[in-house]
Amino acid sequence: MKQLTAKEVEILLLEGKPLNLIDVREVDEVETGKIPGAIHIPLGLLEFRMHELSKAKEYIMVCRSGARSARASQFLESHGFNVINMSGGMLAWEGETK
Repeated sequence: MKQLTAKEVEILLLEGKPLNLIDVREVDEVETGKIPGAIHIPLGLLEFRMHELSKAKEYIMVCRSGARSARASQFLESHGFNVINMSGGMLAWEGETK
């Protein structure tokens, strides 16, 4: 599984790179703030909403600590998606949130 640190993701965003971020945390967790532009799909709904995603795009998966996003990454990879896990999750995120 490919991984990027929270800092690496932040640098890519600051450089203006167009990233496809998917936040798999629960609703109450996302209410405390998420990375601007991230799509919120709770882990439990990912199976039912993966039709909204494109296999032609690369997605960076985000959660609180990196564990749920790793599970989400493995799940999507098994269905042919190109994904990267953001290790450390939002606990390691120092960038902007909305």
